[in-house]
Amino acid sequence: MTIAAGGHGAMNGSSVVGSVAAAVVDSTYTYEVCRKSVYSLSGCSGEMKELDRPVSVRNDRKQRTRLLLIDTAIDLMGERGIAATRTVDVAERSGVAHGTVFVHFPTREDLVDAVAESHAGQIAGRLQELAGRAATVHDVLAAHLEGIGEHEPFYARLVMEGPLLPPHARATLLGIQSAISGHLARAAEEEMDEWHIRRMPVHLLFNTWLGLVHHYLVNRELFAPGDSVVDRCGPVLLDHYLALVRLDAERGDT
Repeated sequence: MTIAAGGHGAMNGSSVVGSVAAAVVDSTYTYEVCRKSVYSLSGCSGEMKELDRPVSVRNDRKQRTRLLLIDTAIDLMGERGIAATRTVDVAERSGVAHGTVFVHFPTREDLVDAVAESHAGQIAGRLQELAGRAATVHDVLAAHLEGIGEHEPFYARLVMEGPLLPPHARATLLGIQSAISGHLARAAEEEMDEWHIRRMPVHLLFNTWLGLVHHYLVNRELFAPGDSVVDRCGPVLLDHYLALVRLDAERGDT
């Protein structure tokens, strides 16, 4: 699936990166965050009160279980498909009771949303690493591939099943694409001004890249049977795409 990144230009993804990252905060709490929350509630600034220790242990265990369910679901959904993965399957592979899933995710749709947000947060994190430095088009696209590669089978399922996803999960997928588009727009406009790449509408520049990558991902068995598309084909796709859009390649400038 490709999207038009704005009617006449790229969608501004900078705010989307922040919102995507914020959306997954709840699913990426660490024990340290939980522990600090207990400190605050107990009025402690140093060691935890003995009475608070059971609360912290329960919070830690609950958070570990939640993250286990998300990690298990992302693997199962990558293997079997998002629509085909049942909550009972997630429970069985996680080694917990079926009812435990619903303690953390009241509905199956909530679980799908949480998994999509977790993956989006990983990709957003890769993009945020580019902040504060002059990222090139190559940098942005390489970060995109790296983020996809962390859970490639699940991302491919997101793309293939996009129209069938719950509304929030679908919005999360579009948010990922908007974030990439925004970073690409900033890098591309600078390189266009410097005559390094062809001048063209940034939404076409972005959608051409997205279409290329998605085509390979959804046809993995053709291009990388039994292997990762990002690992096997990613560098070639990136070099090929840049050769198409660069002006210095046309002129022989290196």
